[in-house]
Amino acid sequence: MKLVAREIDLGSRSPTVLLNTADATELGVHQLDRVQIEHDGRLSIGIVEFTEELVDPGTLGVTRRLGHLVGSVDVIPAPQPTAVHYIKKKLDDVELEKHELQRIVLDIKQDRLSDVELGAYVTATYTNGLSLAETMHLAECMADVGDAIQWDDAVVADKHSIGGVAGNRVTPIVVSIVAAAGLKIPKTSSRAVTSPAGTADTMEVLCDVAFSLEEIKQIVTETNGCLVWGGSVNLSPVDDKIIRAETPLSIDPPGQIIASVLSKKKSAGSTHIVVDIPYGEGAKVESLAAARELAQDFKRVGDHLGMTIECTITRGSQPIGRGVGPILEARDVLDTLAGDGPEELRLKSLRLADILLESCGCESEAAEILDSGRALAKFREIVAAQGGNPDVTADDLVPGRHELLVAADRDGVVTHVDNRLVSDVARRAGAPKDKGAGITLHCRVGDEIHTDDPLFTVHAESKDKLADAERLVGQSETVRVRSRDEALVERV
Repeated sequence: MKLVAREIDLGSRSPTVLLNTADATELGVHQLDRVQIEHDGRLSIGIVEFTEELVDPGTLGVTRRLGHLVGSVDVIPAPQPTAVHYIKKKLDDVELEKHELQRIVLDIKQDRLSDVELGAYVTATYTNGLSLAETMHLAECMADVGDAIQWDDAVVADKHSIGGVAGNRVTPIVVSIVAAAGLKIPKTSSRAVTSPAGTADTMEVLCDVAFSLEEIKQIVTETNGCLVWGGSVNLSPVDDKIIRAETPLSIDPPGQIIASVLSKKKSAGSTHIVVDIPYGEGAKVESLAAARELAQDFKRVGDHLGMTIECTITRGSQPIGRGVGPILEARDVLDTLAGDGPEELRLKSLRLADILLESCGCESEAAEILDSGRALAKFREIVAAQGGNPDVTADDLVPGRHELLVAADRDGVVTHVDNRLVSDVARRAGAPKDKGAGITLHCRVGDEIHTDDPLFTVHAESKDKLADAERLVGQSETVRVRSRDEALVERV
């Protein structure tokens, strides 16, 4: 069918085309089918949407991804991508071969799958899981389709946490310690997906985080480390597309976690990685047994990829730092580096750093590097290299001026601080978009509490968002306080 292509202003990540319903009927295509478009001897594929109003009969509306199509084009139905057949196999719980996973990864990278098809892939891996062999192949394929950083060093360190724990901002501290010890540690981090702050959101309070691969290499060459946003570079780009499909349902299959993490580390040129796996009530991994199984699989896949993986299994049943939200977490980082941060954040950072240093064959001790001020000096060096003010202190960072203090309504003991609710309240308050939004925690599990003692403070940059957060606080139990007798029953 001959049609006239014109670009339409319709936001879409996939190569979408709009057909008038009459033309679609004549072509014999349905919603989300594909059409092949020939223009000037060049073939393109578009995913079909119908419309009655946006394009007239005889016109093909093309989105920006297909903006090179202008004027007269030939349009015919196109078959489904081969990847869709393999996704159906996975939905039927059939183990996939490497070439089949490779085809799925390539089609995701090239945006050849519709949102429904990508959602089906995520559903299949969540429902039926990935075997160890599938996870190994998937990690390889995901690393292969993106860019890669090459380093001259035989040892390149890295650190990752699987997430799920509020205020767990150990990464800037670990990076500073390891870089100060003389090792390269090019840390690419994510922005928040369902949390109130990712490492990139927290660092953005202090400096730039979006850099090209060449700029990252220059920063690491100068300072031994970096703390940058992974989304600004093309390292394992399929991972970001899969995460977008997982986010609406908040699902994160273990095999996909491993493939996503290690494909990015492989692409970043990392050779020695410590992976933090928090477990407990409210964390992504709830049982110690599941955490141990995940750790073993991380190590097996790492061996397959030629990387040395050390896993730490840590308690994740409550937030780590005092602050939750970009500015509040940045304050905790600066305080800890200066010797006055939350004790749990300090201890966890030191433990992870020591394990990573030992894995890399470095005899330096994390506590000595931190207590001597060398880690703080290195952090300031990295901040300066990334365009920030190296002299900023925690006192310079001011959270949102609209506040809600939540106090205890009874005497008792704190038996639980709910990670998910802490994160939800902080996000309702505006985090991570509003850098000053979030929560300051005034208590921890095991603390003895009296009526009217402060439990936590919600910070917001607008009254409306604070009111939204306050409604959630009123409907839930973010911090659980029980009498001593009730607390004893809970522990039993």
